[in-house]
Amino acid sequence: MSKHPLTRSVAFATLGASLTLPSLANAEFIKDSKASLDLRNFYFNRDLRDTTAAQQSKREEWAQGFIFKAESGFTEGTVGFGLDAYAGLGLKLDSSDERAGTNLLPNRFGDEGPGEYSEATATLKVKASKTVTKVGGLMPKLPTVAANDSRLLPQTFLGAHLNSQEIDGLTIDAGQLRELNQRDSTDFQDLSLNSGAKRNFKFTGKGNQGDDFNFAGLSYKLTDSLTGGYHYGELEQLYKQHIFNLVHVLPIADKQTFKSDLRFARSTDDGSSNVDNKAFGAMFTYGLGFHSFGLGFQKMSGDTGYAYINGTDPFLVNYVQIGDFANKDEKSYQLRYDYNFAGLGIPGLTFMTRYLNGDNIDRLNAAGEGKEWERNSELMYVVQDGALKNLGIRLRNATVRSNVGNDLDENRLIISYSLPLF
Repeated sequence: MSKHPLTRSVAFATLGASLTLPSLANAEFIKDSKASLDLRNFYFNRDLRDTTAAQQSKREEWAQGFIFKAESGFTEGTVGFGLDAYAGLGLKLDSSDERAGTNLLPNRFGDEGPGEYSEATATLKVKASKTVTKVGGLMPKLPTVAANDSRLLPQTFLGAHLNSQEIDGLTIDAGQLRELNQRDSTDFQDLSLNSGAKRNFKFTGKGNQGDDFNFAGLSYKLTDSLTGGYHYGELEQLYKQHIFNLVHVLPIADKQTFKSDLRFARSTDDGSSNVDNKAFGAMFTYGLGFHSFGLGFQKMSGDTGYAYINGTDPFLVNYVQIGDFANKDEKSYQLRYDYNFAGLGIPGLTFMTRYLNGDNIDRLNAAGEGKEWERNSELMYVVQDGALKNLGIRLRNATVRSNVGNDLDENRLIISYSLPLF
């Protein structure tokens, strides 16, 4: 279990808040509070196509998750105080040591793991005008760091995050992250750099283990249809990163739009690595009624692939169900189609399919050009009203073929239900 000083500080801050806030609580603190319980039933099956008889050939597990979230309002006054809480519980429904390792549960091949696991965080928040600072458990969603929520329980961090919206159209974020709890873990760990596939990362000192992650950035709505942003991230000792993005939505005619999403990131080392990467991405989406058609392009250049905190969602247009297409020198393309069945009188039902192809990958010590492709399909239905309102059923399928990684076929079935408590 983590013994980091920040962990103890958060615990003391939470205890202090629990003793102090009742005396400060007022109508706004209570009235603006909300809580929910999310139920997530997850079946995961990954067929590893290119393994030998001595290796794992399949990862298949079934689990049930419970996610509780509570957010208070703020006390009245020039400076308002509040408290948020999160708790997660994962239960194993089916697994074995031969099929483990789906990241639904804290186990791996050869170790079936426990029958259940849990986690919890608390967050003290302070509000002054339109600026909110949170200290404790965090689930950031920023270009430089985005908590992953693609398994049973979400990834969480310990740290501090300031969000300011004092100027209309301008959002400013800044803060520091100290530790993270991975989506299949029960404790907090030091931050690390992703280092899989053909990244060409090289490390000294503690390997891919970094220190604190510092971040700052801004997003500004230039016009009703144009938003630009700049974000900076630094995983101490390992890398520094500058990210620029521009999103424009052009109305063409009735029920027709053209969206352009441009992204550029420059990553360099911070003393104990060789990180050197330029990442450019562009996604163009044409919306026509209940249809949308997307075309994406992504290019890596420099001495290494793209850098981001291990386990998080990278800010890349070609980051999809399995791959991120961010190996050294890789160029990739994406074709995507979405349909909303509300156009056929079935609101809540949506469909998505996409195909990505990557090439020009530097295979480092292997001969020849690296190549990979991935195909995803997703069918999702959310009940819109009645006793089962908010019940969601999501079926995801993926196929990957590559000469720089594993070939695999994958299916996921996720049944979710969100229950507002107050």
